Amino acid sequence: MKVSAPAKINLTLEVLQRRDDGYHSLRSLMVPLALADELAVEPDASFRFACNDAGLADDANLVVRACRAVDPQALVAVSLDKRIPTQAGLGGGSSDAASTLLAAMRGAFGRQYAHDWIALARSLGSDVPFFLAESGALVEGTGERVVPVGALPPWHVLVVKPPVAVSTAAAYALLDAQPRPSRPRNASVSLQALAALQRGAFSEVERLLCNDFNDPIAGTAEPIARALDALRAAGATNAMLSGSGSAVYTLARDAATIGAIAARLTLDASFLRFPTRFANTPAWRGSIA
Repeated sequence: MKVSAPAKINLTLEVLQRRDDGYHSLRSLMVPLALADELAVEPDASFRFACNDAGLADDANLVVRACRAVDPQALVAVSLDKRIPTQAGLGGGSSDAASTLLAAMRGAFGRQYAHDWIALARSLGSDVPFFLAESGALVEGTGERVVPVGALPPWHVLVVKPPVAVSTAAAYALLDAQPRPSRPRNASVSLQALAALQRGAFSEVERLLCNDFNDPIAGTAEPIARALDALRAAGATNAMLSGSGSAVYTLARDAATIGAIAARLTLDASFLRFPTRFANTPAWRGSIA
């Protein structure tokens, strides 16, 4: 069985209060991309894991952790074709873990399981439940509340990965050092963006793009600031950090616009470029009630 593991971008990312357990509550509109890793699972006499990136082919990989969470005695050979850049804020590891769970749910491990799949996903990482939705979604809490968008518009994206990594802990520390206003749900930019995305209203979604990490991270990581500036200089009408970085992106209605922006970028080859689009997703439309 082969399962696609898509990257994601955050169209909005609101960081809310810091909780007593040390985690932060979030509100974010996330969408999966056509840019994706691929997971292959087949029966085997023992458990084996392989990855085309040798640096990720060990027991620390979230795919291995997901396999063991599903069944510590799983007799499967799992192969991961890694295409999503790591340490980028694109959710690649979380998506790989979710795809492992989806493969198990679909019988790839040779038997059916009676797991609480959402709880299992949460135990693997805060972004993993989102990828189980296989759609864009409004994500709240610490990632456990997921409201799927349904069918996504056929919009296109250029992702740029600067040659720098961002510590998630350091990113949150930057935000915690600054006073932030309260963010009532009934005035949430994420809920407004969700409704606009479901209507396919590009200009409104573009106006609502936001990420609380964008300015603090760009202000402390020069390569990220340079990538954002380069996108705008190349004609992008929007440019935003994904997650806590380091990848940035621009969104456009069509592939031609993305291609033209990519051709005009003045960044050197250490800034990786990924022209892509929103993933094809099911037509079911969730309610935000």
